[in-house]
Amino acid sequence: MSEATTSTTDGQISAPAARPAHRDGNVLRWVTAYTASMLGDTVFYLALSWAAVQRGTPAEAGIVTAVSAVPRALLMLGGGVVVDRLGPRRVVIGSDAVRCAAVLAVAVLLFATDPGLWLLALLALVFGAVDALFLPAVGALPARITAKDQLARVQGMRGLAVRFAAVVGAPLGGLGVAVGGSAAAFAFAGLLIAVSVPLLVSVRIRALPRDDAPAAAAEVGTAWRDLRDGLRYIRRHRVLGPLMLVIALGDLGFVGPLNIGLTLLADERGWGASGMGWVLAGFGVGAGTAALLLTVRGRVPHAGYVVAGALVPGAVAIGALAQAPALPVAVGTALLIGLLAGLSGALCGALLQTQSAPGMLGRVTAVSGIVSLGIAPLSMPLSAAAIGVWGTGPVFAVSAAVCGLGGVVALCAPGVRRAELPE
Repeated sequence: MSEATTSTTDGQISAPAARPAHRDGNVLRWVTAYTASMLGDTVFYLALSWAAVQRGTPAEAGIVTAVSAVPRALLMLGGGVVVDRLGPRRVVIGSDAVRCAAVLAVAVLLFATDPGLWLLALLALVFGAVDALFLPAVGALPARITAKDQLARVQGMRGLAVRFAAVVGAPLGGLGVAVGGSAAAFAFAGLLIAVSVPLLVSVRIRALPRDDAPAAAAEVGTAWRDLRDGLRYIRRHRVLGPLMLVIALGDLGFVGPLNIGLTLLADERGWGASGMGWVLAGFGVGAGTAALLLTVRGRVPHAGYVVAGALVPGAVAIGALAQAPALPVAVGTALLIGLLAGLSGALCGALLQTQSAPGMLGRVTAVSGIVSLGIAPLSMPLSAAAIGVWGTGPVFAVSAAVCGLGGVVALCAPGVRRAELPE
């Protein structure tokens, strides 16, 4: 039997359903909305890169596709403050609606005329700026739609959505380009994002004090003070502070080798683009398996120990990838990396949400987003330059050491090591 719930006019419910998250219609509506939005994102970035390549030089196309990262990184901390003041439901609905409108408007303009690279650069800037609100809101929302003991399961479902979007989105974007060019692909991306908006409107959230009185919260202090309070809260928290360091080290050691480093490794070994695709597929299968495991199982005991236990052997596997004697071995190694990285990443996300105070979730999510989306990508050009000087083996080994250091920090920090997910 499920608990009775009381709904409010703002889409809140007084208590969550007493059923597992993967059987809760409210959670499933959110996951479906998130999947549609991620599919739209994948198609959007493919359409953006294709349109930029068609209208400019390779260097100009690279700038257009990368420009969205600038406002996202600069504004995300402020986005976290906005999410905590207004509530994640309002912010995620509004930001997704703006993303949809911007992409569809550009699609209409491209059908009607050829405005050049400036429009694409402007769209990328708008998309990045809105992402600075959307991403913290998405991260803060799961704790509002289900009980704490279901957050690991929701993280698994979210991981499955990301894997699905990555596998299905690229072919859909390619089909859109083939049928009607970049304008059709942008239109398709906008329609996919549009699917998420009514679904998000239908999602009901648990009533939390910070969401109940955003106006009162705004009267307590300025946005700048809220930002400082959030950073101070994370720094002093016995779990969140060291966990941010764990996430940073894990991502820094992982992003470079599994992106630009893998491309250079495949070229060095003569595996070609198809071989690189097989290695990436192995990683995707591993990450998808970890997400499915968490979706089905729901709770993993000794979560802190499991994070460390996944990061350390995962680091060893990263180092071993560069030494793989043949493509099948590399594919199997990548599958192991994906499994361990997917497990540690989902558990870190669940711990962030269960350990954070409700009124701080937006800011906590924003800081973790800055670490993953702002700092970690810096390892890609550094990895490429280092491989050019020293080769893949030493650089993969250093990356593995950095990733493994994240596991060591998790073991040495008592708060993280003893952290548990709610039963």
